[in-house]
Amino acid sequence: MEFTKEKSKIAYYNEEGKMLAEVTFPAVNKNTVNINHTFVDESLRGQGIAGKLMQAAAQYLDESGKKVLPTCSYAVGWFAKHPEYSHLLLDGSEE
Repeated sequence: MEFTKEKSKIAYYNEEGKMLAEVTFPAVNKNTVNINHTFVDESLRGQGIAGKLMQAAAQYLDESGKKVLPTCSYAVGWFAKHPEYSHLLLDGSEE
């Protein structure tokens, strides 16, 4: 499964170009993004797609030098389970 990386989201599109999964992260400022939405189509649920999207987003944002403010409930839970990415989380002093 190959994800498409865009400026403020990572998504999965099927062969017809329909978006079936995405994680969105609009900019809060030049150094910070807000992971505010995670979506997986019903046809793909239960396959770990949301977790793969979050990992791809975390790696992409790490490489981009961005800090993360997760407001999506899935993203909050994902970061809690993946302390190896805790360095990306906004600590409150950098807004």
